[in-house]
Amino acid sequence: MLTNSKITTTGPDPYDPPPSWWRRRAGWVWAVGAGALTALLTVISFPPCDVPEFAYAFAAPAVFWAYRRPSFRLYAATLFVAQAVAWTALLWWLHHVTWLGLFLLGPFIGAIVGAWYLAVWWAMPRLEGRPILLRITALFGLAGGWVLLEWLRTWFLSGFPWLPLAASQWQRTALLQIAAYTGAYGVSFLLILFNLGFAAYGWRLMGGVRYQGLRRRSPEFMAALIALVFGTMLPMTDAFNRAPYSRKLADVAFVQPYIPQSVKWDPAQGRAILETLEKATLVAAASGPDLILWPEATTPWAVRGDETVRDWIESLAARARMPLVLGSIAIEHRGRPDEAWYNGVFVVAPDLGLQTAYYAKRHLVPFGEYVPLRPVLGWLNKVVPVGDDDFRRGLSAAPLLVPLRHDSLAFGPLICFEDIFPALARADVRSGADLLFVATNNAWYGEGGAAYQHAAHSVLRAVETRRPVLRCGNGGWSGWIDEFGVVRDVLTNDRGSIYYRGVKTLPVKRDARWIGRTSFYVEHGDWFVAVCAGLVALGWLSLKFGGTTFRAAGVGDASQGPV
Repeated sequence: MLTNSKITTTGPDPYDPPPSWWRRRAGWVWAVGAGALTALLTVISFPPCDVPEFAYAFAAPAVFWAYRRPSFRLYAATLFVAQAVAWTALLWWLHHVTWLGLFLLGPFIGAIVGAWYLAVWWAMPRLEGRPILLRITALFGLAGGWVLLEWLRTWFLSGFPWLPLAASQWQRTALLQIAAYTGAYGVSFLLILFNLGFAAYGWRLMGGVRYQGLRRRSPEFMAALIALVFGTMLPMTDAFNRAPYSRKLADVAFVQPYIPQSVKWDPAQGRAILETLEKATLVAAASGPDLILWPEATTPWAVRGDETVRDWIESLAARARMPLVLGSIAIEHRGRPDEAWYNGVFVVAPDLGLQTAYYAKRHLVPFGEYVPLRPVLGWLNKVVPVGDDDFRRGLSAAPLLVPLRHDSLAFGPLICFEDIFPALARADVRSGADLLFVATNNAWYGEGGAAYQHAAHSVLRAVETRRPVLRCGNGGWSGWIDEFGVVRDVLTNDRGSIYYRGVKTLPVKRDARWIGRTSFYVEHGDWFVAVCAGLVALGWLSLKFGGTTFRAAGVGDASQGPV
């Protein structure tokens, strides 16, 4: 006899059609696609590539993928690999100095940036079905998190804030003007917020829920677009109608000697290096500038602490009949137990000789100018073969007074990679600098992207401080940038290359409205970072606890379905 009984089955229904190739491999296809696009778009957003518009969308593929709720392991592994590859590619020029450093630093910076994508993985799926205001708050919190990670790179392990997202826009100055108020962090915030809004719009159009008509609009995208427009237009009033306020500051001669690193510290090549500098300086003097600039550590011996070199440089300034501002080495208390070496910037007047006051570099390069944790890592050598011990760190941001024919200028010096640190430039201007002078030696890194990437930071410092920035490099990039981040002129040869030996005199100007004034950012510092910390906290709280509260307040999105 047949009786009614409950039949249970386990496993897939044998009559169901087999899953498609796409469904069986969708996770890996998304991983490869999102990872490759993220790495590629990250690299080409920054110099030396000239497509900064990709900075508005480089993170969108990974953010869109997060909406699909991929597994944590797959998502985290993919984005960490993508960032490690991207940052190793961006820092590829470092292999000219150290392969080990490249393959340590690239993945390390990639890991810091990749941590932001983990917050994206957590947040994006939780936005489904939430009220509009809550979703927008969460996106602002994620943008604030990006800024906090950029700020963290300024301090962590002595600091390496190379290529903040804002640096991608170094040749698109409209968006940069907000940096005079928020620092470069405000530019990065707007860019990453637009990435988030762009991905949210894509999910609205192509995600799991199909919307029709006006419901296809994305409030997140509109909020990001409005923030971008206001963040661009409001500070632009400072940059309007500049021509009537332009005042000539000085005619400045830039000497770019392009001394190869293979001979720069070779004593046998010292005399030939001095002859190269002497010839270039006298050629520059013939054009009648107000002063002459040399790059970082130009002379093969210390200009302060070596009387022979001091006599030579003073004689050269007298023959040129104009002041020199140069990078060189200072040796204090030479031959004594307390002997100290400094990487400095010096002023040589044609009538008074080498000035007593000089600038000593405040932020030294780890393993380049000193060995950190020397009791533990003392067996490692410095990259720069100068001195028997570490360089000493300077402490003062006091400007250097450079005498001109009828006036004097207060130079705020920055050596090597010091211009990637906003706080150093800000301290220079607060101490009274009329302009910033970056003396650098990018010849260490070949003729790749390092010089252009480095110059992008000087553009950010110019906008933040509203001070012109003069840059003089051993092998490029040399030129000047005005208070609004516009590259006014750069030294290039007949082939348009910045990598060459040469001299050029450029007329440097000031905007009279900023003479004696300081920007909001110079006055108030990194206040925007604190705001971003608050946005991160608010975004997290809103996602964790805010859904019910927002709905109870009647602020909802009727077009959204359940979570």
